Amino acid sequence: MYLESLSRSAREKTVRALVIGAGEYGFSFVFQSCHTPGLLVAAIHARRTERGVAAFRHAGYAEEDIRVCEGLQQAKAALEAGKVVVSSDAQMLIQLPIDIVVEATGAPEAAAVHADLALQGGKHVAMVSKEPDSVVGPLFHRKAKAAGLVYTPVDGDQPSLLMQMVVWARLLGLEILCAGKSSEYDFVYDRAARRVTSLDREADGAAVDGLWEIGSREVRSVVRSRAEALAAIPQHTVPDLVEMGLVANAVGLCPDVPDFHAPIARVPEVADILVPAELGGLLRGDNRVDVFNALRRPDEASFAGGVFVVVRCRDRKSWEVLRGKGHVVSRSGEAAMIYRPSHLLGVESATTVLSAVLQGRSSGPDDVEPRFDVVGKTSQPLSAGTLLEVKGHHHQIDGVDGLLLPARAATGCNPVPFYLMGGHRLLRDVPAGTIITADMIEPPTESRLWSLRREMEAVFGLG
Repeated sequence: MYLESLSRSAREKTVRALVIGAGEYGFSFVFQSCHTPGLLVAAIHARRTERGVAAFRHAGYAEEDIRVCEGLQQAKAALEAGKVVVSSDAQMLIQLPIDIVVEATGAPEAAAVHADLALQGGKHVAMVSKEPDSVVGPLFHRKAKAAGLVYTPVDGDQPSLLMQMVVWARLLGLEILCAGKSSEYDFVYDRAARRVTSLDREADGAAVDGLWEIGSREVRSVVRSRAEALAAIPQHTVPDLVEMGLVANAVGLCPDVPDFHAPIARVPEVADILVPAELGGLLRGDNRVDVFNALRRPDEASFAGGVFVVVRCRDRKSWEVLRGKGHVVSRSGEAAMIYRPSHLLGVESATTVLSAVLQGRSSGPDDVEPRFDVVGKTSQPLSAGTLLEVKGHHHQIDGVDGLLLPARAATGCNPVPFYLMGGHRLLRDVPAGTIITADMIEPPTESRLWSLRREMEAVFGLG
């Protein structure tokens, strides 16, 4: 068994990891590493070193066991003395005698630099930061493979978990109609208050009672009515497109529409909604990738960030048995949803880190191609000189929505990848509803992310 053999290997060798980024993910990964046999987080990079110290303290380290270092020799000496290291200098930390770099900054340019340096230095890379991965990930996969290293997504995040589910379903011979995830925050309906909330956003839920069940109505009509009734809450996000774009590039699925259908749906309905139109659903074909916004009551379990595959029920007899056991099977009995309703951030990432170092195994497929790019489409008019600044918890750009389109070279009138345009200014006025192309933004100056993108375009022949 894969996990049992991994456990045996971890008892024989300790994997030393560097974590770059002391956010929510970093805290959870560092804490769990202290309870994972064979895994040691030897160093943390944080722009504010007190955050890195806090992560180690949260994990149970005593103050005297933590060293804040800015020089390579000082950091090496600290490790040799059995201490753990914190520094604001990521490039220095990458030179330490560690096995794998866990990149979790979420910063497109910096994360690309860190991954590139790590691979050049003979270190494996676990890429938590999906932003640069969506721009140049296939190139890093190829570079790592050529060097006998592993560049991998991480368990604990939806792309890795969904890639594995898709490969598993195909191995079993299941016909995939759609694969995807629920959006990060559920739509929670409080019937007594007639309100629907999603994180810090809320909408009038007066119409939800009448839309709670699809019943005998047409799926498309109910989905449209729910979207209109809850329009006050955003239903499409760039991070969802980015994560599913990584899956599409890894396993060959494709979006049905560039901005996703992203229906508001209760969990038992997904096998009726995210299926081809011939089965009564929204899709125009099979092997699609999409997301849904999970609608539930406060007393129902969450699906926030869970992953799923919807498969065709060829053996109707078996699936009727499974329906009786509580599995999600469509009303017609022609499709079923298989799902995992959670992801656990850094709590479950040790499987990725250990398998990369000890077994040379990625948590996703190793034959990744740049099939799709997340690009930007203006949601409002933007004037010349506007800075396309990536900001906020979800790393979005004000006035710019996302689309998942076939990948092309980021030149001339071709669309420019979403996180490649970040930090650049518009050269001219751009009307609302316009896809931002490479010739609309100021030319890049010195940028490792841009140079890696050019290299990837040449390697894979993107035109």
